[in-house]
Amino acid sequence: MLPWIQLDCATIPGEGGELRLKQRGSEFSIMLGSTELMNSRLSGSEEALATLSCERIAGRKNSHMLIGGLGMGFTLRAALGALPDDTRVTVAELVPAVVDWARGPMAEFHKGTLDDPRVDIHVGDVGALIRSRTAAYDAILLDVDNGPDGLTRASNDSLYNHTGLRAAKAALRENGVLAVWSSAPDAGFTRRLRDVGFATEEVYVRANGKRGGRHVLWMATNR
Repeated sequence: MLPWIQLDCATIPGEGGELRLKQRGSEFSIMLGSTELMNSRLSGSEEALATLSCERIAGRKNSHMLIGGLGMGFTLRAALGALPDDTRVTVAELVPAVVDWARGPMAEFHKGTLDDPRVDIHVGDVGALIRSRTAAYDAILLDVDNGPDGLTRASNDSLYNHTGLRAAKAALRENGVLAVWSSAPDAGFTRRLRDVGFATEEVYVRANGKRGGRHVLWMATNR
């Protein structure tokens, strides 16, 4: 078997921690310490995060989607494939190197999506962007960690507590959708979504078609 080769590393702003980009043949992995955050062979649940969100805002004119976390670009690519030409998509990515990887060694996976005229790349904290907007988005998609229990950055927890969820609700338009990816269930997070007034559905999706681990998507509608 081919060995893994480390291509680059990047410090996570604000709290340290280091992301490492690795390659083995045509396969890529982004690691935090000994934990694999994402792998280029496993994209099913990230794509579902986008397609299920797009279904819920279908038919809206001049819609605006915010994606928190660029990662390997699977969510963005799936969203662009399902959204009409009049949609705006803002992608907030905290780690500048992840954007560089998308234009460099991982360009084949991103397939030019960063240059799509519908797309704006915001290098910075998605939470700060959410808190600065009111009734701005038809959908907010969050895939910035392993789920509501922050792993890569402790301050990510502030996206998923009551205060963060109220900010997301305020940033959404009427009947807007907050979609959240997680590697595992979290009953407490489901309760918090409902506490702040979201109509909430949990969807279980395989990481890779009918195989791989089961990931959880929360599809929460701003009523």
